[in-house]
Amino acid sequence: MSEPIRAELSRVARALGAADVPFVLERPRDEGHGDLATNLALLIAKARRTNPGPVAEEVVRALAFQPGVVERIEVAGPGFINFWLARDHLAASLSFIVRAGDDFGRATFGAGTRVNVEFVSANPTGPLHVGHGRGAALGDGIAALLEWTGHGVTREFYINDAGGQIDKLVESLWARIRQRKGAAAAIPEGGYHGEYLVEAAARAPEVPDSFEAAAPALRRFILAFQREEQDALLADFGVRFDLHSSEQEIYDDGRVAATLDELASRRLSYEKDGALWLRSEAHGDDKDRVLRKSDGSLTYLVPDIAYHRDKHERGFDRVIDVWGADHHGYIPRMRAALRALGYPEDFFEVALVQLVKVVRGGEEVRMSKRAGDFVTLRDLLDWVGVDAARYFFLMRKGETPFTFDVDLARKQTEENPVFYVQMAHARMSGIFRVAGREPDAVGAEVSPDALPAPQDAELLKELSRFPEVVAAAARAREPHRITGYLEDLARAAHGWYHHCRVLGEPPATEQARLVLARAARQVLRNGLRLLGLSAPDRM
Repeated sequence: MSEPIRAELSRVARALGAADVPFVLERPRDEGHGDLATNLALLIAKARRTNPGPVAEEVVRALAFQPGVVERIEVAGPGFINFWLARDHLAASLSFIVRAGDDFGRATFGAGTRVNVEFVSANPTGPLHVGHGRGAALGDGIAALLEWTGHGVTREFYINDAGGQIDKLVESLWARIRQRKGAAAAIPEGGYHGEYLVEAAARAPEVPDSFEAAAPALRRFILAFQREEQDALLADFGVRFDLHSSEQEIYDDGRVAATLDELASRRLSYEKDGALWLRSEAHGDDKDRVLRKSDGSLTYLVPDIAYHRDKHERGFDRVIDVWGADHHGYIPRMRAALRALGYPEDFFEVALVQLVKVVRGGEEVRMSKRAGDFVTLRDLLDWVGVDAARYFFLMRKGETPFTFDVDLARKQTEENPVFYVQMAHARMSGIFRVAGREPDAVGAEVSPDALPAPQDAELLKELSRFPEVVAAAARAREPHRITGYLEDLARAAHGWYHHCRVLGEPPATEQARLVLARAARQVLRNGLRLLGLSAPDRM
């Protein structure tokens, strides 16, 4: 519905010397302000440092739409331009939605841009918890939005399989194996106590009685064991990865050493007090950072720089990392390091994920029988299922704290947002069951005058917003915009279902409303599938 208007506004912006102005075209909150509104004139006026009112009039004079697209244009307030759409254009928009089908909402503005989205990347030291689940949903949602808008996307999982925490994991497994054999053995200080290591010990291979001799085989086993479990759980959660990268391999194949050499050759590092430092303050950090400590050990910053350097060498135009919010302070030093290496400012992005509090029966759930000290993602999926878990994780901005209400997620009522959205899809499907017709059989053509009710127009306008919402959500890396839109669309669809009769109306109206139901079903399905959710025909 908005594409002809957006295209014409873009043409006018170029003609007025403002080709790169990121204007917005969206439905105004107040219906009295038209069907669509744009801030183009305000942005041009800001660039010119002039009054937006005359600029808005200049834009309106330059607009030249084809007949039957816009019924009325009005300048309002401080320079907004409001559009009222012609009925012919609304009818054409409905036909376009139906013909586009599964592709409605897709765009191509990301074509030619290769993006690496790295998410979850959990230490292989225990089960995935609900925080990992939220990161998995967010990363997968961002990747899907980028794919829908034409970007070439690689989903990547970075395995943190190097360092002291893996040594502690192996020592903890060894203790469980010794306990299983009846020997007195304690979990080491800072080790892992969860029941999952009891399970692992039961499946571990036979190893020598000496820890030093057994450690290499136990290390290989437990990393594979944990990886297998994580992969299976993420697959059940509907999350797939194109690539897994290993931190240990970055050390083993020389990428860490090569990174240190490059930093030295560019004079980006220096020795001081027996340590090696990165000149990060000169590139936007609040101070220089240690790369190699005085005892000779490397800080986490070194393999992280090497890993992102590797991504750049693999040809990605942009990398998006999904990190826990506790890593917020790490962003400036990472950005400074990549800036020092000469990478573009927009190469590196971080999407933060805040903690999740799980509430069940009105009380916070803090423990898992299996993990010991946190609620696992598997626990949550057993309680609420995949659709509810994914939808609830995506309902809010990732960087805001979130309380997951298990009881709400299990409700089969309109209070539960995912049930409410899926029920709207099921209702649209039910219309065709009653009619005894397949949705594809009703065609796409409608008469402009065959949708007389205000609810007809309201539903159609809401459907037509979907491409704009997808594009905006992709640019902002915010999948929660899609859940918000789906709830708005479901509200319009339920209202239309209750107020507008479909079958038994005059032939032209019955046909038009069947097409409208088909379009609503299609857009709900597209939005749910974009988020990795099912679109049930019956509930």
